[in-house]
Amino acid sequence: MSGMYGTVNQVTTTGIAPVLTGTEFHLTISEAMVNFTGSPRIATVINGMIPAPTLQFREGDEVTIHVKNDLSEDTSIHWHGIILPFQMDGVPGISFRGIPPGETFTYKFKLEQTGTYWYHSHSGMQEQTGMYGAIKVVPRNGERIKAQRDYVVQLSDWTDEDPMRIYAKLKSESGYYNYNKPTVIDFFRDVANDGLKSAYEKRAMWNEMRMSPTDLSDLSAQTLTYLMNGTTPAGNWTGLFTPGERVRLRFINGAGNTFYDVRIPGLKLTVVQTDGVDVHPVTVDEFRFGPGETYDVIVTPKNDAYTVFAQTMDRTGYARGTLATQNGLEAPVPEVDKIQWLSMGDMMGSMSHEGHGAAPVNVSEHAGHGSMQMDHSMHGQMNHGAMDHSMHGGMNHADHTNPLAKPSTTVRHARTEYGVSTDMRVDMPRTNLDDPGVGLRGNGRKVLTLADLKTIGGPLDKRLPSRELEFHLTGNMERYMWSIDGVSFGDSTPVSLKYGERVRVILHNDTMMTHPMHMHGLWSELETPDGQFQVRKHTIAVQPAQRISYLVTADALGRWAWHCHLAMHMDGGMFREVVVS
Repeated sequence: MSGMYGTVNQVTTTGIAPVLTGTEFHLTISEAMVNFTGSPRIATVINGMIPAPTLQFREGDEVTIHVKNDLSEDTSIHWHGIILPFQMDGVPGISFRGIPPGETFTYKFKLEQTGTYWYHSHSGMQEQTGMYGAIKVVPRNGERIKAQRDYVVQLSDWTDEDPMRIYAKLKSESGYYNYNKPTVIDFFRDVANDGLKSAYEKRAMWNEMRMSPTDLSDLSAQTLTYLMNGTTPAGNWTGLFTPGERVRLRFINGAGNTFYDVRIPGLKLTVVQTDGVDVHPVTVDEFRFGPGETYDVIVTPKNDAYTVFAQTMDRTGYARGTLATQNGLEAPVPEVDKIQWLSMGDMMGSMSHEGHGAAPVNVSEHAGHGSMQMDHSMHGQMNHGAMDHSMHGGMNHADHTNPLAKPSTTVRHARTEYGVSTDMRVDMPRTNLDDPGVGLRGNGRKVLTLADLKTIGGPLDKRLPSRELEFHLTGNMERYMWSIDGVSFGDSTPVSLKYGERVRVILHNDTMMTHPMHMHGLWSELETPDGQFQVRKHTIAVQPAQRISYLVTADALGRWAWHCHLAMHMDGGMFREVVVS
């Protein structure tokens, strides 16, 4: 399959990502013509294709990758989830200067890990215009997880519009691409079901907060085309199998702006890995993942054809492909699920601080932004770990007399959250890890949650943290501003970690959107609300009104990026630099 012909010298090959192996690789970044919608457009491509070639590395090898820039602007490649020296991480302005037009930059690093990862541009909006590919790091002694077939399934999203033009539209009207705004028909349906007073109060609450209960995604099928391995739903990417074989599917969310809910009707999915790290196998019907995350699943197909179905969280569209015994076979494609509105729990969290599965509460009288004023004078000392906890450095998780054995539940809003950059604050967050998220609750299918994931072998570092850092994910939807603690990247100062220290990071989401937070260079070891190790990841999605915590060992010197992996949110300011010294 290939793209459309145009006046640009090159035509993009789509839907076929060759696997490159060895220890030395040559990648060329250029522009080429592509056509996903009937209208030819210019894409940013690696070696002339979308997705870019799959790079297969071997554990323990040192690899050399020569990246040549044939664009008329700077570019970069970030090796997402790969632990490497910071100078090789590929973030312009933080780990290196970028790759100027006409120049070649050589990346060199040793593979200390195994599993499924990916790579993409970290310059401008190039990732959204086609610049992404998969990475497989093969264990030196062969795969521990046995399978007869092994496929990368990289999901992404494409827009015919200039991404910077989209960003400008969102700045002027944040709901520009929201198909699902409540309508007069919805209002009359609510009147019929709940009575006039209840329906009216429900609308008044959302209006007073200047928010929509369907703000699940900034971009929708109004501008996005959803791709599976660089192939549209009509193009139908197909992976072949023989009935009874174990098939490994390496799902990678390489989208700029889209959370996907993935299932294969008729097949159970046994999740064996997330973000490149093996987990105790857990069998589900469906999982949700955000940009930056990866999930490896094992399936055992027996019939002739199955649809690999990835619907978007906002339910405006889907990517799809087929597992089949021969090319050309198809299975029925399910209808997209009906959209679920955000609940008051997504808005304001839980009335209970116990958190573990505490039910979201509908509290219509809390219409005023869901925030309660409190004394924040202590914030400066406590919130960002300035207190001296060094005495706790060597203690382990068995010591529950230590105040740092469990994550803090005291909500501390930074002074900087009280300004135009922040339109809501959550004072009673949810901490439950067993919530599949809006749109997946009670759907009759077994849906994966963070509580189901358990990394094999436990944490890398068994020490308790010596200090706790609390950060709030903040935004103003009306003005389309995104930030951390109400401060956008341009106005922020780096987060400083001491080399070798173990710290707890608390992320508290004061917005109604889910943010996939990716910390470069360091593992994020998610813990339960009572401080028990859960799962090791490099990208963790934080749901609306949720408060989660993870432990980080600062074992990599240098300057690292830490940001929301939704491109528009990262560009809008939800980004920090982390310095390990």
